[in-house]
Amino acid sequence: MANVNVKFNNKDYLLSCDDGQEENLKELANHLDLKYNELKKNLGNIGESKLLLITAIQMVDDYFDLNKKVNSKKSDFEKLSIKFKELRTLAINYKDEKEKEIEKLKNELNTFKEMVEESRNSYEEILEKTTKSIEKFIENAEIDQEKNIQ
Repeated sequence: MANVNVKFNNKDYLLSCDDGQEENLKELANHLDLKYNELKKNLGNIGESKLLLITAIQMVDDYFDLNKKVNSKKSDFEKLSIKFKELRTLAINYKDEKEKEIEKLKNELNTFKEMVEESRNSYEEILEKTTKSIEKFIENAEIDQEKNIQ
């Protein structure tokens, strides 16, 4: 345990605290002294006990106000956290749906590529047959023309 000299209401007090908490105790005592002197200045000399009680009540009121704000912020944070989780789930679902769409489109594209390749092959076969047919027709026409000439 450590001993610390603090000043309150222009009086020195020797207080004990855990080792390492000396500066914290001085800071708290200083804050209390400031609040006390502020009230003493505003309310006048109404008696030390009553002034100490009012100072304590005011500090407890400050504490409760701060505690309410902290709890409100915790609640807001929890609500935001829930919303974030919902948005995250929506984003993941959206991503999954788009990946399925992309896969479907890839499959359709591959099907179209196969159809184009089949059409091209079919076109080339038809062109080849037509060319041969025309060549045969021309050949036959030449033969017929030669027969007619003779």
